[in-house]
Parts: sequence; structure tokens; C-alpha cells
Amino acid sequence: MTEPDLDRLDDVAGLTAADPQDMLRAVATSAAQIRASLTATREAALAPLGLDERPRAIVVAGMGGSAVSGDVLAAVVGLGCPVPVVVHRGPGLPGWVGAADLVVAVSCSGGTAETLAAAGEAVRRHARLLGVGSGDSPLEALCSSGGGSYVPVTKQLSPRSTMWGLVVPLLVVAERFGLADLGVAHAHLEAAAVQLESLATLCGPDRESFLNPAKALAAELSGALPMVWGSGQMGPVAAARAVNQIAENAKLPAIAGALPEAAHNQVVAFDGPLAAGDPDDDLFRDRVDEAAPYRVRLVLVRDDAGEPAATRLADVCAELAGRRGVAVSEISAQGAGAIERFASLVGLLDYASVYLALAYGIDPTPIAPIDELKLAMRDSPTL
Repeated sequence: MTEPDLDRLDDVAGLTAADPQDMLRAVATSAAQIRASLTATREAALAPLGLDERPRAIVVAGMGGSAVSGDVLAAVVGLGCPVPVVVHRGPGLPGWVGAADLVVAVSCSGGTAETLAAAGEAVRRHARLLGVGSGDSPLEALCSSGGGSYVPVTKQLSPRSTMWGLVVPLLVVAERFGLADLGVAHAHLEAAAVQLESLATLCGPDRESFLNPAKALAAELSGALPMVWGSGQMGPVAAARAVNQIAENAKLPAIAGALPEAAHNQVVAFDGPLAAGDPDDDLFRDRVDEAAPYRVRLVLVRDDAGEPAATRLADVCAELAGRRGVAVSEISAQGAGAIERFASLVGLLDYASVYLALAYGIDPTPIAPIDELKLAMRDSPTL
């Protein structure tokens, strides 16, 4: 495995050269995305959604980075939500979806085949339909012709770096149905934007590693197989998002888990061959020419403040890992509301995934295998 060069992280000119399409700048637009998307949603014609009557269920149809918006919505409204929120990743729709339901079709490009198929099925079944994605796109045309609503979003380099633009319309519509509390004049969204602005300063490329939590986390993740476990309300969504960001930006594998579930299965990997060194290993042999061992690292993404049982479980997992020689990284949510706390987690993790790529000398923007898959499937029936 290629060894990372952590000195690259404090070479600002080198970071700029290694990031030619400016993924770091795209991550830094997160706060602006919240504000711009909020304006676009306020200006959108939402009357066709029948806001005076709650839907039986909300189905968020999307793929890849666009589908994450549905995961965020489901986590924000929480288990107490009287309306189920289902995230559907694939073409078509579940058989039970009908006129009583709201389908939210999310596609950053506005042209994702599976999402268009889901939106088309929603029109055929006379379900309420909201589209979120690029303006003047096939998805917008379908929603318009099908009697639905549409919120146009400005793409920031890629779907994965446009998450906030895509998720805000879902949160605002949920609020309009009485399913989410965004605060007076959407104050909770503004708090998240402020949190992200603070992270943009704290995690900027000109801030050295010993003062930059994202660079420090990237250094900890280098050379490791991260097991990223989320706790509390928003931690699991942030953890799953982080694993996808590590894959797409750094082109490296990682494993997502959610507590308490991960403590019932993945925790056993702490006793596996990637967890610690061989007990019979000679610690004093000459290792100059040896590559560093590839080991798992537990990354706890914590949103468990105020939840004693969840806090205790995360603490015990960290203790178990430490006793077995598994390194542990922890990040804890900051802020009051769920959206602000989520922003504090995902903002840091987004920056860390880009710095991890740059430490390996990898351009974080290209996604060649995905592009090749789409090209190969272009003339094939939708799976």
C-alpha cells in the first residue's frame, strides 16, 4: 500500500496543486448552500404538495450522494415522527406507495436514471411529488408535467459536495407538514450554517495540522481501515456519510456502523487479524525496510450527549478497543439542535476525507469507476 506523506498537509501550494478541481473549496461552500437552498425553497411553488394535509408516508428516492438527504431527514424527524420516512435507493417505488403518500425525488444532476424512474412511477400512481435537483433538468420537466413541485439547487462540483443544498428543501417541507422544528425563521438552519462557517476557518488549508482537527483526523486515518461508528441521534448518519466520503474522495475503504447495533456484531473484529500485532512478533527486530501494518482504527462519531446509556456504550466500546491495541479516534457533536450537531460532525469529516486523499497524493474529485459504470449501463435497461 502506498504510504501517505503527511507533510503534504501543511504545504498550502502543494494542496492547491493536488486538488485541481478544488474539492476543498466545494466543502467550504456548505454554509452558503444552506442559505441559498433555503431561499430557493421559500420561493418554490409548494402548493401542489397539499401542505394542509400530512401524507401517509414520505418516500425519498435518490442515489449516491443525493440519497443522503433522505437519511438526514429521517434522523432529524426521529423515531417520534408520526409519518414514516423511507429512503428508496433504486428505480421504481415500493408497491404500497400511492396517492396518500409524498414522493421526494432527489437528483443533484436532475438526470439520474433510477430517480427519474421513481418520479415517473409517482406520477403514474398519483402520489404527491416534490423534485429537488438542478434546474432546467429532466427531473424538473417531469415534476412540472406531472403536477408536482420542484426546488432547483445549484450543484457544487459533485453531489457529495452539494449535500446541504439538497437536504434543506426536505427539512423545510417536513416543517411545513409539522414534522420538523427548524426554529423561529429557520434559526436551526442558520445555526448549522454558522457552525459550518466556523469549521471552514478551523479546517482551512492554511491552518497547520497541530491546530487543524480535520488534518489531524486525516493523519490518524492514514494507513488504517477505519471502522466508523455513530452514536446518538445524528451520529449514525454522519458515520455512514463519512464512509462514503472516504471512498469517493480518498478512494479508500472504510466500514460504517451504528451503535448499539455495531456492538452486537462488528465489535468482534477487535479480536481479528487486523486489530493488533502478532503476540509472538519480535518487537526489537529491525523494521527499517518494513511497511507499516494495515490495522483497523475505531472512529467514534458521537452525538450521545444527554443519553446516558448511549454515552456509556460508546465509552465501553472505546475501552474494549484500547485494551486490544485498536487505536481510537473520537469526535463529538457540538451545538444545540439536531441539524447544528449534525453539521459539526459531517463538516469535520468532510474536510478530513479530502485531506486524507491529499495525503496520499490522490485527486479527491474524479470518480472514474462510477463514470465507467454509468457509461457501461447507459444503453441498458434500468436495473
